[in-house]
Amino acid sequence: MPKEQGRKLVAQNKKARHDFSLHDVFEAGVVLTGTEVKSLRAGRASLTDAYVTVDDGEVWLRGAHIPEYDFGTWTNHAPRRTRKLLLHKREIAKLSREGAVAGKTIIPLSVYFSDGYAKVEIAVATGKREYDKRQALAARDAERDVQRALSSRRKARR
Repeated sequence: MPKEQGRKLVAQNKKARHDFSLHDVFEAGVVLTGTEVKSLRAGRASLTDAYVTVDDGEVWLRGAHIPEYDFGTWTNHAPRRTRKLLLHKREIAKLSREGAVAGKTIIPLSVYFSDGYAKVEIAVATGKREYDKRQALAARDAERDVQRALSSRRKARR
């Protein structure tokens, strides 16, 4: 069987970019069992309410939901178990420093397969206030209006 190439997205935390302002982004490997990999390959996972902690020099993904594999037997995994993330030592040190600062948290952004290996994209983030969210939405709407005006102007020139 040929080796997988490229990146296949499994799950994405869409609310993360809306609710948090992201600072540093890391790619981490995930320690999974066989049925978890099969469930991920079927495209089933959820990152809502998931977060990352650094405990004793190890990084853990907590609260991520990978449902049981449909065709699994009694060896099936627990859907919300804690999963270990694989990072370099200096990345773990940076995450532990950043995560210890008040007001900052580490959140997962997406789960995907990169060249056949399961990966999680995590970020150090700061929570946005309600007015920050409104400003971001207003800026995005203004940019969209500008792009519409420019495209309609280009069409009128033809």
